[in-house]
Parts: sequence; C-alpha cells; structure tokens
Amino acid sequence: MNILDNLKYRFKHAGIVEQLIYVNLAVFLLVFVTNTFGFLFQSKTNFLVEWLALPANFDDFILKPWTIITYGFLHTRFIHILFNLIILFFVGNLFIDYFTKKQLLTFYLLGTFFGGLVFILSYNYFPALVNSPHINVLLGASAGTSAILVGIATYIPNYSFKIPLIGYVKLWYIAVFLILIDIIQIPGNNTGGHLAHLGGALFGFFYVRSASNKELDIFKSINKLFSKRDKKLKTVYKSGNKTQKSNVDKTRNQEEVDAILDKISKSGYDTLSKSEKEFLFKQGKN
Repeated sequence: MNILDNLKYRFKHAGIVEQLIYVNLAVFLLVFVTNTFGFLFQSKTNFLVEWLALPANFDDFILKPWTIITYGFLHTRFIHILFNLIILFFVGNLFIDYFTKKQLLTFYLLGTFFGGLVFILSYNYFPALVNSPHINVLLGASAGTSAILVGIATYIPNYSFKIPLIGYVKLWYIAVFLILIDIIQIPGNNTGGHLAHLGGALFGFFYVRSASNKELDIFKSINKLFSKRDKKLKTVYKSGNKTQKSNVDKTRNQEEVDAILDKISKSGYDTLSKSEKEFLFKQGKN
C-alpha cells in the first residue's frame, strides 16, 4: 500500500471530526505549495486563496457563491489553523457523544454559512466598514467551530473540561470567554473575522435553543437530505397486548434516557456508571 492509498484508507475510516481536520490540513498544505509556485513565477496573488476565500464585496461574491462555504476550510497561517483544529478536535468529539456525525457536519457547514453571511452584510451595512469591502476577504474555520462550541455549550452548559494548571472549567465559561474575546477585538484589524465568529456562535446557540424534548427538531428536515427512508413493512396481524407492552417498554426506556441525560447535563459524561453508558449507547443504536 503506497502513501496515497494509505491516506485514502485513513480518511475513509476516520470519524467525522478527523475527516474535517484532514480536509483543513490538506487545503492548508495546498496553499503553501501554491505559494511556492507563485514565488517562483513571481505571481503577486495566490489563485487558490482567491478561488476559495469569501470576498466582502457583494458583487464579487455573486461571481463566486461557493466561497460562503469553502472559506471555512481555508487557512494561511499556522497559528490560525492550529487554534481552530484544537477546538474542533476536543469540542467536536464531545459533540458527537450527544448528537450524530451528520449533525456535527450540519453545525460546521451552517455555522460557516451564517458566519459568512454576517461578514458580507457587515461590510455592506455598517458605516465603519462600508468603505473597505473590496480589500477584505474571510477565511478560516472559526465560524464553524464557534457554532459547534456554543451549540454543545448551550446543550450541556455544566459539563466541565479539565484544563492543565487551571483545573475543571465549565463548558459555558469557555464559550462565553471566547465570545468576549471576539467582541473586544471587533475595533481591531480583523473586524469582519470577529463578526463572522459571532455569527457562527449565534447560529449554534439558537439552533440548540430550538430543541424540544431533548431532540433538535430542526435536524429532522436536514437529515432527510442525507439518509433514505426505510420502506414500511406491511403488517398482517397485530397483537394488542404486544403493542401495549412495547409502548410501555419504550416509555420506560425514554424515562431512563432522560434521567441519564439530566445527570450528564449536571455532572458531565464521565460521572456515568458503566451500565448507564452501555444503556445509553444501546438506545442510541435503536
């Protein structure tokens, strides 16, 4: 198995979080390769960045509408991609403990979309920015990761992360801290970028706030785009007793699931017993 086949195999069998990380790293490396060729051929611009970055000017965006998503996979600085991928790795893996892989991808892509939308609107309507839309572009996964972080922090705000030299910190403290950092830096050089981060964060918050009975209703319509409906089996005979017993079992299982989720919300996933974790895993497969 050569290197390319090995990479394909690893990507195919990786989880959704790792796949997103691989895509971001691949684009990051391509940017540096094109920078090298640009230097050798004395090109003043990087065609890959121009092709994938989101322009602030609305007229330019109309010519490149795909950029409202592709900018979320584009980085040009090592520190920028490192910070985003660290958040994506830790928070993304926590996210899929409670939701599905498709839901995480939905958060990432729609967080990126709404962050980009806020970016474009800001440069076309805020007086402080309307004079500079032609020279500004947006890139980076921050809006997507902000949506994931704020979304899961809204769902399990009391979950605690153990941070070296600090100790246990509640998830919603971390989310609020990063949001405040963005707000404070709005008057700086990367105004549009920080506004885009806030757009992704707001999306994540309101997305989860739309939840009902511990289920994100809005996911139902989106997930239909990714999965086929199972064909209904024709029922010939029905037993009233079996149906009643099945309904009772489902009710009991749901009550136990609710109790476990409440425990997670208050104390964190690690406080569950082995039997509780196994039960929650089995119910997630049903």
